[in-house]
Amino acid sequence: MHEVLGEEWLAQAVDLLVRLVEAAGAIVIFVGAAVAFCWFLVAAVRERRPEAFVPVRLGLGRFLALGLEFQLASDILRTAIAPTLRAIGELAAIAAIRTALNYFLSREIREERAELDRRPDPAAPDATPLDDTDLPR
Repeated sequence: MHEVLGEEWLAQAVDLLVRLVEAAGAIVIFVGAAVAFCWFLVAAVRERRPEAFVPVRLGLGRFLALGLEFQLASDILRTAIAPTLRAIGELAAIAAIRTALNYFLSREIREERAELDRRPDPAAPDATPLDDTDLPR
């Protein structure tokens, strides 16, 4: 009698899930790149200042970080069924590389965000208090 949830069926199901998660990661990265490119064009035409591209980089960085998480999830799924020592070693190497990429990407996003938060908003009214020299006489 054939098992309903035999190892071959389970392997095929996990393979399908791996492909779906990989596709989701690829789509997230592609959409992020497309959106960032549109933001880049708008910033290039309107502003033409280097600071205008920082939000574009931050947005793209978020998409890349999310896409990398999906890719790592697919790698973990791939080794979920009867992993070999070689597959575990490959997963460890891939996970280390993707985790390092994600760490540095997240750190750069945090630093860029902090830099943006420190910059005064040119559209905001001057919030510095008046002193005696600023008053009309």
